[in-house]
Amino acid sequence: MQNGMHTDRERCVRAVQSKDARFDGWFFTAVLTTRIYCRPSCPVVPPKPENMVFHPSAAACQQAGFRACKRCRPDASPGSPEWNQRADLVARAMRLIADGVVDRDGVPGLAARLGYSTRQIERQLLAELGAGPLALARAQRAQTARLLIETTPLPMAEIAFAAGFSSIRSFNDTVREVFALAPSELRARLPKKQNPQVATPGTLTLRLPFRTPLNPDNLFGHLAATAVPGVEEWRDGAYRRTLRLPYGHGIATLTPEPDHIACRLTLSDLRDLPVAISRCRRMLDLDADPVAIDDQLRTDPLLAPLVDKAPGRRVPRTVDEAEFAVRAVLGQQVSTAAARTHASRLVTAHGDPLDDPEGGLTHLFPTPEALAALDPETLAMPRTRRTTFTTLVRQLADGTVHLGPESDWPETRAKLLALPGFGPWTVDVIAMRALGDPDAFLPTDLGIRRAAQELGLPSTPAALTARAAAWRPWRAYAVQYLWATDSHPINFLPV
Repeated sequence: MQNGMHTDRERCVRAVQSKDARFDGWFFTAVLTTRIYCRPSCPVVPPKPENMVFHPSAAACQQAGFRACKRCRPDASPGSPEWNQRADLVARAMRLIADGVVDRDGVPGLAARLGYSTRQIERQLLAELGAGPLALARAQRAQTARLLIETTPLPMAEIAFAAGFSSIRSFNDTVREVFALAPSELRARLPKKQNPQVATPGTLTLRLPFRTPLNPDNLFGHLAATAVPGVEEWRDGAYRRTLRLPYGHGIATLTPEPDHIACRLTLSDLRDLPVAISRCRRMLDLDADPVAIDDQLRTDPLLAPLVDKAPGRRVPRTVDEAEFAVRAVLGQQVSTAAARTHASRLVTAHGDPLDDPEGGLTHLFPTPEALAALDPETLAMPRTRRTTFTTLVRQLADGTVHLGPESDWPETRAKLLALPGFGPWTVDVIAMRALGDPDAFLPTDLGIRRAAQELGLPSTPAALTARAAAWRPWRAYAVQYLWATDSHPINFLPV
């Protein structure tokens, strides 16, 4: 499945007629007779093929004058897997738009982060998505507004501000145009028992959709087993962590359910809602297309049994790329427990404290700036690793190395490899879990080599890399399946 799915008319019609949920978010069906747009799995009777037109984004449907279907709520489908599996300009722009950059800094801010002119970005997004950055950001604001209208008792003026609208009028106009209902009508449609309850101010409960299957074991197991005390915890069947956000801070509580991830967000500033959702989705790899990934990995007869046994493994990622890079260095050549202890000391000494009435979270992870200012002699680690650590945090703090949703993967890899103490393992683990490269591979990793040997795969790095060429572009997922052959706590959902 590659970009331009919406141009393969026959395939789209088949997906709509079979109500195939796997294609939700890949493309949208606009119905010429009703002027409504839907996700492929919409439960209503499919329209006649001659009345269907296909668009690559909700924003393109809205631009073309279609309204969102009230039954299937196409704006709430999982995001396109494209933006997390590609490294080109459009994919990087989409990751930044999801991270709220256009709402905060406008299109010039988006262009500056990507190093292209605004015209080039407009042209490329329009060509591929049928909508420019402003329209894409507007579609996201509409979705955030609907979420707040339906899940909180907030007054509409506060919702307009929190969703990123510049005025009440543009909020009202957009909601009416996209959903064919005024904001107050959207809220009035909720079943009485579902009417938003007065909760803790700044606290929202929502569902994060994903494409099935999703195996939560290694995903939540990894996050819980490597959790840094004070910043992350596993409590009452949920992974919880603190979030450093553009306007303030937050706490995310994420619980795996069979058909969604239950997400509870407590935010110091509601304007951070879309960014918090986007980062939680990225961390849990919820926009992946597990069927396509697993199908590819099953073509290797030695991997197939692992995939069949527990399909739908995701790559556990991060909500903060710079934090992950620092933690990768702290974890070099030490046990998981030792890495957690190192990180915990830094958090207590240099992190920003916060309150968590519902659990045991105490701090935000320290910023690169705070870590760059510390005295290296206070670090309980070998001198060479100390140099690695101080060089990394200095370069992150001064912008020499930038890790973010828009990072150019090959360029960032090259910059990291040039740092002292950064070998291929550290660079690839950062590429896989922080940058989100789905093809990052760890042939020198001890766990991978051990798994390869047990399965009868080649176990030397060169031979294993040659064999893994057939797993591309999903080698990061193969790593999850290989790691899962071990009895390490990272592979099990905590009890």
